[in-house]
Amino acid sequence: MFAKQTVLAAAALLAAGAASAQVGATADIGTTGVGFHVVVPMETYLNGRFGANYFRHNFTRTSNLVDYDIKGKLQTFDILFDWYLTEGSSFHLTGGVLYNGNRFDARARPNGAGAFTLNGHTYTTADVGLLTGRIDYRKAAPYVGIGWGKALAPSSHWTSNVDLGVFYQGNPNVHLASTSCPASLTDCVALLNDIAAERLHLRDDVDSLKVYPVVRASIGYRF
Repeated sequence: MFAKQTVLAAAALLAAGAASAQVGATADIGTTGVGFHVVVPMETYLNGRFGANYFRHNFTRTSNLVDYDIKGKLQTFDILFDWYLTEGSSFHLTGGVLYNGNRFDARARPNGAGAFTLNGHTYTTADVGLLTGRIDYRKAAPYVGIGWGKALAPSSHWTSNVDLGVFYQGNPNVHLASTSCPASLTDCVALLNDIAAERLHLRDDVDSLKVYPVVRASIGYRF
């Protein structure tokens, strides 16, 4: 929550400081979802860009013989700075920070026999109940990238832009738990240990996303 409040407060200060300057607005689509950004001039070769991106996607994924129904939410709030190498160039280097609200909620599905195979051991749905999980990441994520386009180009009100970059969201935080447990204490402990092992398998499967690629295109208008 602190990271989100910091990003939003900085964006508000940036907008207030540029209230009397020319401003551009962009509509974006890419690997961060759909979004919008407001662009304001900072220096001759430097523009500030802040905005938000959002997308929801439901899908199925298998991890170590366990099928999961996953509800994914991509949500980021950006503060970015575009540095142009020359005054008339559209190529720019970009750096900044994102509030990262990306999150995935998972629910395991029993197999065709109505059972779960967890860490090589079979459990009935009565033993496990619901097996649910959550995957999320660090909230403050640094961003670096390059781009082409100039939202505040003096030659035209309409503009276009392409971003190529990455943001670092760190190692995933993976939670996995059942709503039930076998009546036998020994069997219950065994189930909990197997769920812990499955959590590690799931974490390994999503670990590659700690560096998130950004490919984004936008159209904009300079006011």
